[in-house]
Amino acid sequence: MARPGGNATGFTNLEYGLGAKWLELLKEIAPRVTRAAVLRDPAIPQGTGQWGAIQTAGPSVGIEVSPINVREAGEIERTVTAFARQPNGGLIVSGSGLVHVHRDIIIKLAARHKLPAVYFERYYVTSGGLISYAADSVDPHRRAASYVDRILKGENPADLPVQNPTKYELVINLKTAKALGLEIPSSVLARADEVIE
Repeated sequence: MARPGGNATGFTNLEYGLGAKWLELLKEIAPRVTRAAVLRDPAIPQGTGQWGAIQTAGPSVGIEVSPINVREAGEIERTVTAFARQPNGGLIVSGSGLVHVHRDIIIKLAARHKLPAVYFERYYVTSGGLISYAADSVDPHRRAASYVDRILKGENPADLPVQNPTKYELVINLKTAKALGLEIPSSVLARADEVIE
């Protein structure tokens, strides 16, 4: 089983293009959002890659993006609180070990400041976050079994191609949406793999 906050293969964190999808989903579920704070760890390559994808997508969806570097809880609280003072804001929470460590405060800050937030992992939504879009954490393990079989039958691991995620999961928490005063569009609900009521 994958640890909360990321899957064992790291697929979720390596998909830079997911950053653009997170921003599109934020605009779709909260059309009034014109600003998004992106919680990220700039010390890891994934944080830089996802930030680049989000920056590129911002103008096309009409959202101005700004980074919030995740280091320690007090800094996260101060920065998110300052961001929330202006209207029409939302959050994108990208994956990292530091985000995982501070997940509870991030979810509480989003709720306290009524900021719609898109998370990088379903665990955040089952813990009270609004929405997540990520590579399915079970599918890579199923596919890894076939690689184990091939290796046990004598294939050289170096000759096996790297596999990218093929299945993605959209999870929505309707209780959180209601608390934020959001009505999730039926087109988004229809695409959801899981809806928490």
